Amino acid sequence: MARTGTGRAKAPAAERSAAVPERLAGGADPFLRLMSHEMRTPLNGVIGMLGLLTRTRLDGAQRAYAEAARDSAEHLLGLVNDLLDYARLEAGKLEFDPGPTDLEGLVRGVTELLSPRAHEKGLEIVWAVAADAPDILADEGRLRQVLFNLAGNAVKFTVAGGVCITVERAGGTASRPRLAFIVDDTGPGIPPEARERIFEEFGHVDATDATQFGGAGLGLAVVRKLADAMGGTVSVADRPGASGSRFRFEAPFAVATDMAPRAGTLDGVRIAVQSPDAMVTRAAKAQIVASGGVVDDMATITLVDHARAAIDGTDLVAPPALGRGIVLLKPSERELIARYRSSGFHGYLIKPLRRASLSERVLAASQAGTAGQSSRVTPAEDDRVLPVRFAGTRVLLAEDNPVGALLARTLLRREGCVVETAATGEEAVAAMKRARYDLVFMDMRMPGMDGPAATRLIRAGGDRTPIVALTANAFAEDRKLCLDAGMNDHLTKPLEPDALRSALSRWTGSERLAKVANA
Repeated sequence: MARTGTGRAKAPAAERSAAVPERLAGGADPFLRLMSHEMRTPLNGVIGMLGLLTRTRLDGAQRAYAEAARDSAEHLLGLVNDLLDYARLEAGKLEFDPGPTDLEGLVRGVTELLSPRAHEKGLEIVWAVAADAPDILADEGRLRQVLFNLAGNAVKFTVAGGVCITVERAGGTASRPRLAFIVDDTGPGIPPEARERIFEEFGHVDATDATQFGGAGLGLAVVRKLADAMGGTVSVADRPGASGSRFRFEAPFAVATDMAPRAGTLDGVRIAVQSPDAMVTRAAKAQIVASGGVVDDMATITLVDHARAAIDGTDLVAPPALGRGIVLLKPSERELIARYRSSGFHGYLIKPLRRASLSERVLAASQAGTAGQSSRVTPAEDDRVLPVRFAGTRVLLAEDNPVGALLARTLLRREGCVVETAATGEEAVAAMKRARYDLVFMDMRMPGMDGPAATRLIRAGGDRTPIVALTANAFAEDRKLCLDAGMNDHLTKPLEPDALRSALSRWTGSERLAKVANA
């Protein structure tokens, strides 16, 4: 906790501890903000450094220990987030900041964030957004939180099979559609008499669930309160025609009219899907249709899931006898890409599938020559396979926490960036006067001059270099404070490599000049 600087005698430890739940329940906003920062900052360091450790050369036991420690830290972070959000919701302190939301990007991002956890358990995790579900105006962070809690819960409780996240229209009007966010799983299911209780705080179906699966039961309670705040509903039922559960969140949203419509680039191309997993098949077919393609079991282009190899008792699946094949692989199976190319496949796709990549690979395969001629590698998919995309990008990192600075610096250098560091706002301002950078990552809280104050000084001098805020606080008002100070974007700790990579792409790529000009 931060020092008060008042010189008063400290209260006894037991008395201070007893005051914490009272202040949380009372929704003391400055206290919640401080708790968020103080708890998330060390967790950011633990999770980030364990993530770096798992990418080094470890033996089997060392890797298992490191991954177990990271899983435990991520679980603790989830509890911290749920506790703080629940306290703010109870106190009516949680604010919503609606804006244009890329629906496909949101659902894909949640799926990809959960995919390592799912794949480690041997589960499939897939997604699809219906073609008639438009981009919307929503608080993207809160909507992501609802979806992440529902899907994360499904992954946690599912032992075999998989999880499918879909979005479809559920009525409403053209300008204000009602959307349904559906999470299906092949888990143990939930008895009808317990389905309402699981959305209450600490409302596990029974005590053994908490022991077997972990968790305090706050995640779904947060989902219920967020759904209520968005004018929506959340429910759970049996998965239609199969074992497992279906969680469904519905709410009305305004359409984001200023976003470009999603393109259907396949324009009638006929495609077959071969997978032993019903969810993979369902999601792939939905993405084909959403892209303007046609699902046809007799098509000359076939998506073939590598998971069939285990059923066939072979190392690789065979390419289709007729036409051209594209193999579906998990990220951990990417070392098989070369072998599949040499065996006659025309390309590959990494699971969970990305619709843009699906379209590009299918079109490339349809235009390729004879069987065995590989289509060229396209960048839409390879950001999950190939390293170092930002070689030579000059980055200023302003971060006072040594562990946080080490983590961010390491992740940036792995992307090929040239990184200089500053430990205070004053140092960041001086560095900006001394040299030119392509991008600045600015911690929000630093001793002396904080990130927003430093940004205001930099902008007052006419410097338009993109500045991305880094903060341990996950509150909408923090994002607003950073943007009002002149920052261009906002990342919440713990830093994730994918989020950092996306920020680099967003602010140093081809769209940079247009975005900075409109900042």
